[in-house]
Amino acid sequence: MDFNDNQPIYMQIADHFCENILLQKWQPGDRIPSVREMAVKVEVNPNTVMRTFNYLQEKGIIFNKRGIGYFVSEDGFERTRALRKQDFVTKELPIVFKAMQLLQLTVDDLLVYYQQYQKDQNQGMDKKK
Repeated sequence: MDFNDNQPIYMQIADHFCENILLQKWQPGDRIPSVREMAVKVEVNPNTVMRTFNYLQEKGIIFNKRGIGYFVSEDGFERTRALRKQDFVTKELPIVFKAMQLLQLTVDDLLVYYQQYQKDQNQGMDKKK
């Protein structure tokens, strides 16, 4: 994993976990990598990974079965999507809106770009089939 300086490392690891849940690579009830496994994989201190696990557990996205490991909660997908949506609306959208204002882009302009993006994504999916 490549880390950036804009966000704490434990939050970047949490984003990675959330992405796996949203992409449905990890389903509700699935066991996730242990603290040690994840620390080795991303080459960070286990305490950093533990902060990630504590954060995700506080949000109800994962839970711990003592002596067995951590698992995606039954409503982990919905909780992850709600958390990411809230972060997007409060952190990312204001940046997009400011850029739109500075560049004099309208919502209609953005819609054209979004439709092209969707078209490109669908073509990419067709090639994988």
